[in-house]
Amino acid sequence: MGRALIGGLIAHGVPAHRIRVGEAFEPSRTALARQLAVHAVPDNSAAVQDAGVIVLAVKPQDARAALEALAADLQRRRPLVVSVAAGIRIQDLESWCGPGVPIVRAMPNRPAFMRAGVTGLYAPPQVRAEQRAAAEQLLRAVGEIVWVGAEGDLDIVTALSGSGPAYCFLLAELMMQAAAGLGLEPEAARTLAVATLYGAGQLAHASDGDLARLRAEVTSKGGTTEAALRVFEAEGLGGLVARALSAATQRSRELATQFGKS
Repeated sequence: MGRALIGGLIAHGVPAHRIRVGEAFEPSRTALARQLAVHAVPDNSAAVQDAGVIVLAVKPQDARAALEALAADLQRRRPLVVSVAAGIRIQDLESWCGPGVPIVRAMPNRPAFMRAGVTGLYAPPQVRAEQRAAAEQLLRAVGEIVWVGAEGDLDIVTALSGSGPAYCFLLAELMMQAAAGLGLEPEAARTLAVATLYGAGQLAHASDGDLARLRAEVTSKGGTTEAALRVFEAEGLGGLVARALSAATQRSRELATQFGKS
């Protein structure tokens, strides 16, 4: 996700020389410098010197070590920290950064790599308006943003948009397999399923967001779409989706407990 954000910022006009990256893994560091022309260093402390905004783009289990090692640097200048470490709560991030460091949590999703993502954002009340605006500007480089009013809502964001691309891919995969099972050539089925997934997303994004209306526009009374949708309804697709998102939300909460300070 860090690479996606770097690419998005550069595409939006941020000069590469203004972006510094702390990356311990030498092959990744070399690739970042070569491909994106950013200043990549093995030492996180060197990377954050004089930074106004710091992005914590690490695995949840690595967040504590990364921030505690930087606590003295963060206390000196108190830059805005934007965390994309999944599940790690503000109270834990604050305890590792030290007092007075403004923190915004962000939950982007994988389409950010195509700059077609969507990010859920949460900031506690003490984060100032200009700091919230800086976080917005950062994440808009890879797609749309949505602010949530409670930190716990980010667990639902994770279940909906964070994990959501996998659900869409699964549905397209199952459609492809079913079409092949009915006799369509597998390659033709794959092309049709992928293009349908892409085109439906484009239609939804270009619309007013009324998904029920869009579905109704494709569903002729007594037609083929209605026949398929009746099967989905009879088999309880709505309840299945609700249970799936509930399971993902609960797992997000469990991960926060697992990797947080407590």
